[in-house]
Amino acid sequence: MAAAPAAAFATTITGPYVDLGGGYNLVQNQHAHTSGFGGGASSNENVTSSQFRHGTGFTGFGAFGWGFGNGLRAEVEGVYNYSNINHQGGTSVPGRTRGSDQSYGGFINVLYDIDLKQFGIDAPVTPFVGVGAGYLWQHYNPTTTTYNNGNTSRLGGTNGGFAYQGIVGAAYDTGIPGFQITTEYRMIGQPGSFTDGSFTSTANYANGNKGRGNTNFDHRFNHQFILGLRYAFDTAPPPPPPAPVVAAPAPLPARSYLVFFDWDKSVLSARARQIVAEAAQASTHVQTTRIEVNGYTDNSAAHPGPRGEKYNLGLSNRRADSVKAELIRDGVPASAI
Repeated sequence: MAAAPAAAFATTITGPYVDLGGGYNLVQNQHAHTSGFGGGASSNENVTSSQFRHGTGFTGFGAFGWGFGNGLRAEVEGVYNYSNINHQGGTSVPGRTRGSDQSYGGFINVLYDIDLKQFGIDAPVTPFVGVGAGYLWQHYNPTTTTYNNGNTSRLGGTNGGFAYQGIVGAAYDTGIPGFQITTEYRMIGQPGSFTDGSFTSTANYANGNKGRGNTNFDHRFNHQFILGLRYAFDTAPPPPPPAPVVAAPAPLPARSYLVFFDWDKSVLSARARQIVAEAAQASTHVQTTRIEVNGYTDNSAAHPGPRGEKYNLGLSNRRADSVKAELIRDGVPASAI
């Protein structure tokens, strides 16, 4: 894998990591149900329903998690969401609404990284999916509706409840080991996101008092589009590619050299020295160099009989020594002869 280094890093996470992100938060329209007593009235006010429309918003989160090396990850996450409220519909009298809400809390998430290499795709991206469950506090900043007839209503308060989320995203390698850029889509759901919130009204009751009561919101859905940064601590750079194995050349076969001497002589002739030099040169690259010295002598020497045999043996040794000495002069170590 000596090709693109970024692609080499794309893999599942093993060990601890941190994840930070933020982006756009869009809240679906919510139905609100308001009930209570009229100012000084002797009976319950009729329960009224309306719909709140949310405008622009943002989200941010931080998470600490652990990757198990097989694609699975588990993490603990803290999150903050903010959204503007710009319209209240479904009322009997038209009006204008201004306000905002925010939620904050935490999730425990379980995610799975999809290693594309198992499908034969070597790319610097790792898709992932996940689910989470947790708890969110929902806070409505004072949200006021001014009706065309001059009446006003205001709601606000903080309540908490169970929340869940689904996550789909992808992590992109940066070429820095362990460091990735992430993109995500998240859907957060919260049933009964806000219950028993305070409600006041300046409707013109017969006694001139304000109406007071409670507001409950139905299921809340947040759609979030997030850009994030993730760092895995135990990610090491990929090992370098193995060095190519160079096959050792086959040893050359052993070669023999023949050295001849003149009759009854132990001195090397010019031709004999040339042969010894060739043998010395060959010994540097041939595993075994064999030199045969024709040191044989017969009884035609000047000293026949036992005395001649002794003389001939000495002549043979002198001839061998001459070849050895010549090899040493040609650079062959004595220990190699």
